[in-house]
Amino acid sequence: KDEEIAFYKDFKAKESTKRIGEDLEQFCLTEFNKNRALGFQNSYFEKDNKVSRSSGSKGDFIFREASSEGVEFISIMFEMKNQADETATKHKNEDFLKELDKDRNEKGCEYAVLVSMLESDNDYYNTGIVDVSYKYPKMYVIRPQFFIPVITFLRNAAMNTLESKRELRRIQEQNMDITHFEEDLNRFKDGFSRNYDLASRKFMSAVEQIDKAISNLQKMKEDLLSSENNYRLANNKLEDLTVKKLVRNNPTMKQKFDELKGE
Repeated sequence: KDEEIAFYKDFKAKESTKRIGEDLEQFCLTEFNKNRALGFQNSYFEKDNKVSRSSGSKGDFIFREASSEGVEFISIMFEMKNQADETATKHKNEDFLKELDKDRNEKGCEYAVLVSMLESDNDYYNTGIVDVSYKYPKMYVIRPQFFIPVITFLRNAAMNTLESKRELRRIQEQNMDITHFEEDLNRFKDGFSRNYDLASRKFMSAVEQIDKAISNLQKMKEDLLSSENNYRLANNKLEDLTVKKLVRNNPTMKQKFDELKGE
């Protein structure tokens, strides 16, 4: 019986930790939704449901806001931690800062905020918005009642840098345009070079074929001239042919022709 009692006490304590943590997340989500229509109409505030492949962890919520032209000027990674006296484990705020910084960097967020009910008797954390940038850059630890104020504070500060970010984006786009121009130019040069090389090879091949054709025509011309000369010689021989020449060395034929002539 004592073992069963101990088991259920431990189970209750662990469930209490989970439930209290979920209650704090729900509190922050409700607070944000209550103020969304007042000043965060174009803001993004959602659960971080994508587990990082490298660390296997994720934050609780991500806040992002961009200008009308799509320039993001603020992003915050939120982690919510709560703890009650009856929970199984006791943690300090510092236990979660390193993991929060890693989640913030992996999700590309500029700021990191730990919304914490841990160390409830610690006056350092009970004063309000605690800047812990001396440990991790742009990181704060707050109590739940400062959830909306910290977003407003960071958002207003980021608004002052919006014009600089716009200008930076314009410069980046110009650099990108130059890069694309160079890429297009190099692509054209490479394509032109390939086409020129192909055309050059075909041109030289055509020249070789023409040379061969000229050589064949020259040979044909020589053959025709040679044939014409042979025709001329044959014609001269034909014209020089007479009966006397035919029967000169043939007495029988000479006699026949003489008889024919006498008749």
